[in-house]
Amino acid sequence: GIIAVVCAILLYGVTQFTAPFRKMNKETDKDRNFLSALGVPIPKNIKAKELLEIFDKNIKVRKLGKITVYEYTPQNSASGKPVAVAVPFSGAGFWAPIKGVLAFEPDLLTIRGIRFYQQEETPGLGGEIASKWFQNEFKGKKIVSNTGKAGFKIVKSGETAGINAVDAITGATRTSERVQ
Repeated sequence: GIIAVVCAILLYGVTQFTAPFRKMNKETDKDRNFLSALGVPIPKNIKAKELLEIFDKNIKVRKLGKITVYEYTPQNSASGKPVAVAVPFSGAGFWAPIKGVLAFEPDLLTIRGIRFYQQEETPGLGGEIASKWFQNEFKGKKIVSNTGKAGFKIVKSGETAGINAVDAITGATRTSERVQ
C-alpha cells in the first residue's frame, strides 16, 4: 500500500511539473500546423520560441462574428494585404474529434492547404488524414463545385474528379466521410 501511495504521489508530481511543457508543446504544434497550411516558410529545426515569433510577426488573428480568422501577411509585403486566410475547424471523427485548419488563397474559394492537428483515427487507415500525401490533395481545389454548390467531395479512387473533389483513403470510408 505504501509503495502504491508513493508511486501515486510521484506520478502526480511529475504530471504537475510537466503540465506547462505539455501545454506549450500542444500550442506550438497547433501554430506549426497553421503556419504550414498558410504556406509560411518555417526553418527545419526551429525552436518553439522562434516558431511563436514567426507566428506573431506574420499572422493577424481577427474575429468575424463567431469565426476566428488567421490572415497571413508576409513581413515584407508592400501591399499589406493578406496572401492567405485560414480558419480552424473541428468535427466528429470515427473514434474521436478531429481538429484542423483550412487555409485559402485570397479569393477565399481556392484551398491553399489543410492540416489536421488533432485526430485519433485508426493508424494506417483513417490516421492517414494527417499524412502529407492526403493533405496535398486539397491544394488548389475549390470549395465549390462546378455548379456553385458549397463544399468539397471526397470520392473513391478512380471516380471522376471535379474542381472540388479529393480521393478518399482506401479502407477508411468513415473517416473520409467525416472529413468531408
